[in-house]
Amino acid sequence: MAEDHKKRHVVSYEKMSEEVKAAFLEKYPKGFSDYLPDLVKYPKPDGTQFYAVTIEIADDIYLVKINVKTDDIDDIERWLDGEEDAENEAVAGGSADASDSSGEALPDDNISQYSDGGDGNDE
Repeated sequence: MAEDHKKRHVVSYEKMSEEVKAAFLEKYPKGFSDYLPDLVKYPKPDGTQFYAVTIEIADDIYLVKINVKTDDIDDIERWLDGEEDAENEAVAGGSADASDSSGEALPDDNISQYSDGGDGNDE
């Protein structure tokens, strides 16, 4: 087996060089859905961990760190208490009764109101 003399590096997704970014996009053109199966969890000396994918270029091998949000007990408790819904509503800028900029109410999700009662066959 040939010995691998490539240098190894760890870099965050946000700080990739243009060369590594191009290799990343070539390997994972669809983004998240492409690299999700290749994500590997690596331990750090302080007991925490990070997720990364491997990108190989001519002279180097990179572990590209990907920010992955995992379930946090505090997040789960906030969600169970309904606090997360209030935060999301505040960020979105309103409630389900929102209207567009013209002042008219936005249509609801009931698509049956658009049906003429026919079955769609024009025979």
